[in-house]
Amino acid sequence: MDSSAGNLRGKRALVTGASRGIGREISLSYARAGADVAVAARNAEALLELQGEISALGRKCVVIAADVTQDGAASDIVEQAVMGLGGLDILVNNAGGNSFSVALQSMKFSGWQKTMTLNVDSIVLLIQSALPALIESGNASIINVASVAGLRGAPLMSHYGAAKAALISLTQSLAIEVAAQGVRVNALVPGWIETDLTGFLRSEDTIEQGLLSQVPMGRWGRSSEIAEGALFLASDASSFMTGQLLVLDGGLSARP
Repeated sequence: MDSSAGNLRGKRALVTGASRGIGREISLSYARAGADVAVAARNAEALLELQGEISALGRKCVVIAADVTQDGAASDIVEQAVMGLGGLDILVNNAGGNSFSVALQSMKFSGWQKTMTLNVDSIVLLIQSALPALIESGNASIINVASVAGLRGAPLMSHYGAAKAALISLTQSLAIEVAAQGVRVNALVPGWIETDLTGFLRSEDTIEQGLLSQVPMGRWGRSSEIAEGALFLASDASSFMTGQLLVLDGGLSARP
């Protein structure tokens, strides 16, 4: 067996939140490594552009325009991916994020619920829908994209931190449940990454400087750096790794 971290030949992957940022980079890295990819997101135009790039690499790309938070979306997304690719070996739960920061005392509960629906509930539904195909694969990988906010206190973003902490716990519990069925489950844990989704944090110098002052490497991470971690977790280079967290945060979580 070729255990190269850069080899996904013959693999079939579904990546959510694939239209931009980390999800887009993961999708392209998988295609370069030889995988066929189903890409899901709300922005159909961006997905079609991505499809063109993946097709140019000689790989198949199935476009699924959908909102993971909508009723019935998870099962529809998985069904389209499995039908389009002929099966499923890799599920990357990247769709998620946070668009506001506020003290818990002032937070509208609707904001809390919206965050949980996107970052936890939708992923549970996607996993439940995908597990039959992943188990049938016999050598499958689920990769949940969490956040360093789920590892430590996240003042003014307690909603997001709590959601990502739940996703980390889900990763570890599920890994134990499905290990004997040939499915590995791990979590990518990015730190502060320069994407559209963190634009609201970078738009205010005080907030940005405060965040980066806690990062020993002193900079924002890049989506391509997270994609390299996702490639490792999907490949046979991590074949004996499950229930684990791959933290890519510039040293942030190493601080006391």
